[in-house]
Amino acid sequence: MRAVFLYVSGTGNTRRVCEALAGAWRARGHAADCIGLRGNAPLPDLTLYDRIVFGFPVHAFNAPAPALEALRRFPKTDGQKVYFVRTSGEPLALNDAAIVTPRRMLRKRGYILAGDLYYVMPYNIIFRHTDGMAARMWKIVLSRIAEDAKAIEAGTGGLPRVGPIKRFVSFVLRIEHPAMPWIGRRFHAAEDCIGCGACAALCPAGNIRMENGSPRFGKNCFGCMACAFACPKDAVRIGILDGWRVNGAYDLAAPPASDGDICRYCRRAYVKYFRRWEKS
Repeated sequence: MRAVFLYVSGTGNTRRVCEALAGAWRARGHAADCIGLRGNAPLPDLTLYDRIVFGFPVHAFNAPAPALEALRRFPKTDGQKVYFVRTSGEPLALNDAAIVTPRRMLRKRGYILAGDLYYVMPYNIIFRHTDGMAARMWKIVLSRIAEDAKAIEAGTGGLPRVGPIKRFVSFVLRIEHPAMPWIGRRFHAAEDCIGCGACAALCPAGNIRMENGSPRFGKNCFGCMACAFACPKDAVRIGILDGWRVNGAYDLAAPPASDGDICRYCRRAYVKYFRRWEKS
């Protein structure tokens, strides 16, 4: 069997999960192509694949705008199976609402959403998790991918229930889609900027250009935070969201956090998520 792992990723969380899952798929003797979506780059020929795995981060309980734009470009089919891979920084049930619009778009094109794989990965905005928290999240990813790849092979899986409250909250916060391009225009580099161009190279929306050794931010930002997160000098300021800025890679190989080290924010949800998957 052949599968394509398409993903939208800014700071690398969704990319890492999709690459790990693709590796587990290959370990089962199958072929896999792992492709990051950047800007309006053309999609591969999806008719060549037995399974399509589509990965995206959850932004404000919604799929980000580039993920929806990619789905609009899916060709029509007749029953081809798709799996979602979602990542978010907190294990709240409200994140389940992120599948609603993408699922509807797939149905209109004739695809079958066969399963939804949801993984918690460390924040790239709001606040910084400890390396121990990040390592515990990643350990769970690695413990799950073999069984998840097996489910994709079998064409089995499940979808979360998305009730009216989840849908309402998601609908209200969809304001992020028109708001982020406006907020992103206010991003700028501080005096510490060394003009390395890392932000421009990493931006999946192609929204940053280097001009006279400094980044210039356009109108296509969708809030992935790759520019601020990966800046080697922590020099990118993210406008009105700057109080939530997170900078620097996590050490996923650090000793995993104990229950006592779990952050207070959404603590019960994290404990529930960790214990659920660590027992399975």
